[in-house]
Amino acid sequence: MALLIMLSTVSFTIESHYCGDFLVDSSVFGSVESCGMDLLHAKASKDTLEGKTCCNNEQIIINGQNELKISSENIFTIDQQIFVASFIYTYINLFEGLEENVTSYKDYAHPVFIRQIYKLDETYLI
Repeated sequence: MALLIMLSTVSFTIESHYCGDFLVDSSVFGSVESCGMDLLHAKASKDTLEGKTCCNNEQIIINGQNELKISSENIFTIDQQIFVASFIYTYINLFEGLEENVTSYKDYAHPVFIRQIYKLDETYLI
């Protein structure tokens, strides 16, 4: 649940640098590297009136949720809270081990076999 809340509140930006129609660099957390063409166009734009460049940068901004209002009072009623608490308590105590092994059959003798019944009732498929 905490991971879901954390992922829904995270915002990030994906930056991409295109030179013409080709993707040169893409970055999620840092800044993108340029192909060097915009520096040439910046020098040329000082000399000429045209400031057109073949490079462009794109940003995709993904905004997370800004307001979270979670109230634990309305999640469970008192009866449900008591049920969950008693269920967890009994479930945890279900797997407690015993301090010593209790064997109830150690005082009894095993039965005496008179004949081997499994040999008398054998059948064979031919």
